Amino acid sequence: MAREPKTIRVLGLHGMGTSAHILKSQTAAFRSRLPPNFTFDFRDGPFSTTPAPATDIIFESRHLAWWLLPTTVAGIRDAHRALDAYLDEHGPFDILMGFSQGCSLISSYLLYHAREKPAGTAPRFKAAVFICGGLPLAALEDLGVHVPERAKSIDATTGKLLRARTEALARLAEDPSQVTRGMDNWSDVSDLLHDPERAPEQRDVFGLDFTTMPPDLRIRMPTVHVLGAKDPRWPAAYQLAQFCDKKRVYDHGGGHEIPRLSVVSDKIAELVEEVAREMQGEGK
Repeated sequence: MAREPKTIRVLGLHGMGTSAHILKSQTAAFRSRLPPNFTFDFRDGPFSTTPAPATDIIFESRHLAWWLLPTTVAGIRDAHRALDAYLDEHGPFDILMGFSQGCSLISSYLLYHAREKPAGTAPRFKAAVFICGGLPLAALEDLGVHVPERAKSIDATTGKLLRARTEALARLAEDPSQVTRGMDNWSDVSDLLHDPERAPEQRDVFGLDFTTMPPDLRIRMPTVHVLGAKDPRWPAAYQLAQFCDKKRVYDHGGGHEIPRLSVVSDKIAELVEEVAREMQGEGK
């Protein structure tokens, strides 16, 4: 008799200015492709903040964050403690999944774990899914990584570009008459700071030198990295992938979003299943 598949518990952490409800909607298409043994919980961040552009038009939801801007080490560490408290009460979870700021929370949590816990101490979950997000540079500096001004400048510029793109999207949402057939809010790539077809050299990954990175600052669990070629924050997502030893990287070709196209949903679901199989194999 076939053995019942093990339940895979996934915790979803939303982006800034959105919510658990919004991330649940954003991920619905690819989650529907996963087997029924995958279960999802979505947690709200603790801080109210300005809505991510257009989300207040599209969704009836609160608008929340894991920490407020400007990003500080104190805010990040408070978020880590809040995550630990949630895992204590509602865990264990097998996979943590983040979008945008949710990625920053998960990835920084893992790097501090790598630095502060005794060698060989396993994190409190077994795999991670990162969607359109990167590491906060403030955390890297606090962990002793040299973050050149060039890296900070790229980070600031890509943040401004993302805000400009999403604000344009919000204007379209407010006045749908401006929308024309085939319109793509992410189609103008003229001012982006990256070329998704060209991998940067490890000594200069958008300002970070990975040839001199402290060897203990690694994410060693299986990870999925979902990037968008037209996302202004692509450099941050690419940087995060360089910290990960067992990564699977997929570029959906869009912007700072999770497209609901069947080909995208199928691929993300496939990768999530792959890391689930890998983490189960490691746990035997």
